[in-house]
Formats: sequence, structure tokens, C-alpha cells
Amino acid sequence: PLTGEKLPVWVANYVLMHYGDGAVMAVPAHDERDFEFATKYNLPIKAVVRTSAGDETVAPWQEAYGEHGELINSGDFNGLDFAGAFDAIEVALLKKNLGKSRTQFRLRDWGISRQRYWGCPIPIVHCDACGDVPVPEDQLPVVLPEDVVPDGAGSPLARMPEFYECSCPKCGAPAKRETDTMDTFVESSWYFARYASPNYTGGMVDPAAANHWLPVDQYIGGIEHAILHLLYARFFHKLMRDEGLLNSNEPFKNLLTQGMVVADTYYRTTDNGGKDWFNPADVEIERDAKGKVTAAKLKSDGLPVEIGGTEKMSKSKNNGVDPQAMIDQYGADTCRLFMMFASPPDMSLEWSDSGVEGANRFLRRVWRLAQAHVSAGLPGAKLQGELSDAQKEVRRAIHLAIKQATQDIGQHHKFNTAIAAVMTLMNVLEKAPNSADQDRALMQEGIETVALLLAPITPHISHELWQQLGHEGAAIDAQWPPLDESALVQDTLTLVIQVNGKLRGQIEMPASASREEIEAQARANEGVLRFTEGLSIRKVIVVPGKLVNIVAN
Repeated sequence: PLTGEKLPVWVANYVLMHYGDGAVMAVPAHDERDFEFATKYNLPIKAVVRTSAGDETVAPWQEAYGEHGELINSGDFNGLDFAGAFDAIEVALLKKNLGKSRTQFRLRDWGISRQRYWGCPIPIVHCDACGDVPVPEDQLPVVLPEDVVPDGAGSPLARMPEFYECSCPKCGAPAKRETDTMDTFVESSWYFARYASPNYTGGMVDPAAANHWLPVDQYIGGIEHAILHLLYARFFHKLMRDEGLLNSNEPFKNLLTQGMVVADTYYRTTDNGGKDWFNPADVEIERDAKGKVTAAKLKSDGLPVEIGGTEKMSKSKNNGVDPQAMIDQYGADTCRLFMMFASPPDMSLEWSDSGVEGANRFLRRVWRLAQAHVSAGLPGAKLQGELSDAQKEVRRAIHLAIKQATQDIGQHHKFNTAIAAVMTLMNVLEKAPNSADQDRALMQEGIETVALLLAPITPHISHELWQQLGHEGAAIDAQWPPLDESALVQDTLTLVIQVNGKLRGQIEMPASASREEIEAQARANEGVLRFTEGLSIRKVIVVPGKLVNIVAN
């Protein structure tokens, strides 16, 4: 639409469930599926975004090709970043009367009435003469009775005359109170605003307090919250804004949508065709050499049960795992470490007994290393003077872990990768010498760093280690380990060498080496010579500090 250039149209036997049978605009240089299609049919692939992989794209696909970078090969839009290009292209389309951006909102139908006991009562009285009459403000809130025994046969409130029999607020005639209650999402859709002024008696919220505390800094909820609670909370917030109760437009600044915890399911089919579900703790399983469950039987009677697959933990499937048994066996820190490490918080977590055991083994490694260090006597002095090359590598590993964990926990809420950084550091510390004074001071810094980085995840063992390392206060009150950027500086770098996108070797280069020096060393690499024999080198792509890709045909 902007250049007048004709676009080729390709029709293929390519089925995508989420796209239906419509047309898809392809950008092969920056979309993995389009890239695969273009590569297979030898179609031209033109990069229009500068990524960390450079200005060119070569097979196979790299994750970097999908980055939001600076526009190139894009005419008037060259040099713009993603957000800037989005706005500039919209302006260009508007000038030519070809289109405009649009934000589309959708609010699902919301049936708030429930025929049950535990929701907030709907404050309406039904009068034969006056119709449906709101309960007056001085009679609010309508309080639920506490002597209720729900039996599953409809709302028990409808069978309690002492609750529903009342007088009409308008005419005083006998009337009936509404016995349906509100969906619990109604009450929970504005509680965040009420928290700002819980003792306020002049209305829903105190505007001064709401404007001081809101919006909420961080919202955390599961996928059901994201599509129901979050949606309704935004709806309520905008309603309260329009009513003058607060002045912010949105209730929450940041969103983290948690994944589900899933576990194996087991059942037997009943005589009437239903399913009787058994808890995994009550089932004895057999696995093949690859760890796959091949058979299962009930511990109580020894008879086989069906394997139902992995599903979200729920009461209906009876596949919830009581963490108390794991806590009794391994301790709370082990369970916390497993759950934090097994998955990012926004992805599903598959419960695994072997994973819990692995988490416990890692904490034992941390404990053994710390005890060996402490039992030899704490070092009397901190790091002093020049470090050897080997010591520099150990200290670099310490501060790489600090940098990674600080970013992952503080900015991205990715506890699993923060734990992985600590595991990498542990691998280095376990191999590091621990005899010379400088080595022992370095080990002290390393184990202190492990204790503090794990403190938000495994608070109990971290607290104990922190005190054994010579500190009087609690680990939770200690300062987060500061990052020393100078410790990350490397004299040499290891660069990966690729030929036509395939790994063929690596080279060590001074950190100050120029592009020409790196290219010359890469061309002379034994793996490159072997895999380019008889070929012509067309291009050499150098990604500083990472890799060299040689394109030859």
C-alpha cells in the first residue's frame, strides 16, 4: 500500500488451526514459520529489521531474527525503532487514506446472579405492589445468616423464611428478599481499591487514599484471573473513576499471569460410565527405561488403574499433591526451590517427585561446600591485590550470577533462570582452589553470594548459612549483593564459528580484537578450512562477542 510494489501470492497445502482459510501477510526474514516456507521454496528473504544477528538472514532460523530492532531496507522508515515505526506507518497510511490503527475491546457477558449461599447477597427486595426495590443504604450490608447447612439442593437461603421474609422499604407491605447471591468476582473486582482505606465509612473508597496508593504496582494471577478477574477489575476501576472515587485510569501497572500446576491422573471407569479418580499418592506406578509411566495399580487393592495423562491439579481429577508430605521429607526450602526452578512463573509447572529429589540434592551440595569452607576457618581478610587469571574467572562467575539473578528476579520475575545462574556459579566454586588466603577470601564471597541470591527462594537454609559465614543479622535483612562490573571484563573471548549456520568450531580472541582480525582468524580455523574446501566464501558475518558465520557455496 505504501510503495505500490506488487506482492507475490502463494497458495499452499498449509493448515493452521488458528488462522482458518484467510490470507497471511508474510515477512519471511523475521517470522520463523514464514522463514521456513521461504527457505523451502527458495523465495527471496529480505531483512527489514536490524537484529543482534546483523543485517542479513541466513538459514537456519535464529531466535535473533524475531527481535524488535531498528528498521532497514524500509524506505522512509529506515532507522526507526519498533514503536516509532508503528506510529510513523500509521501516519503515512492516514495521509493516503489507506487505513489507521485500532484498539478493539470486548467485555464478555457477565451473569452475576448465582443460586448459592456463599456470595454477596443481592440487595433487592421483591414487593407485589412496588416491584423490585433496592435495599436502602442505611440497611446495608445485607448480612448472610451463619446457621446454614448447604445440602446441594439449590440455594439454602430460599428455604430460610427468617432470611427472605421482610417488609418493603417503600410501602411497608410484606415482601421477599432476593435469595440469589452475586458471583464472587463482583466483590473481588474492587477490593484492591478498598484496601487503600479499609476503615472508611463514607462510601466505597476514600478518594484521597485511593489516589495516594493506586494504581497497584504488580498484579499476579492465574489464567482464569487474566480473563475474568482482571477484566472485571479494570471495568470496576473505570466505573469508580467515572464516579469520581479515584482519578487513575487503570488499576494495575504490571501483569504477571501464572501458569498452572499440572500432575498425572489415574482413574477407573465406573459401572454407569463415569470415572472414579485416584490421587497419585495412592497409586503405584511402573516406568520404562526412559522414565515413561507404563502401568499403574492402586496401592490399596493391587488392581490396575487407567493412566489419564497430565492435567491441571484439581479436586475433580483428584490429582492434587499435598506439599506437606514433601515438606516433612525434605523441608520447605526443597519444595520452594523445585517449584521455582521447574518452570517460569508464567508457564505450566509439571509436578515431579524426581524433580523434588533433584532440588534437595542441589541444596545438599550448597550445604556441603559451605560446611567445608566454614570448618576450615573463616578467612581473616577480604580480597586484596591482583588476582591470577584463574581467580579472575571465579570472581567473574560470582558477578555474572549476581547480574543474571538481579535482572531475572528484579525485572523479569524469572526465578528459574536465577536459580540456574546460582547452579552455574556452584559448579565453578566446587572446582575452585580453597587453600591460599586469596582463594579463601574469594570462596567466602562466592558462598555469601549463593546464600543471598537463594534467600528469596530458600530462606531457611540461606539464613543458617549467612550466620555460619560470620554475619550476625538475618539474610533477609542483608543488602542484595552489589554487582562489580569490572569483574565481568574479559581479556579474551571465545567466539563460535559457523559455516552456513552450522557449528564448526570456536576461537579464542583478545577482547580488543578488530573485526578484520576476528575474520582472519576464523578463515584460518581448521573446521572452517575443512568445510569450505572446494567452496567460495561469499560473506563473513561477525556478531561481536558471540559468533562468526561464514557463508560459502
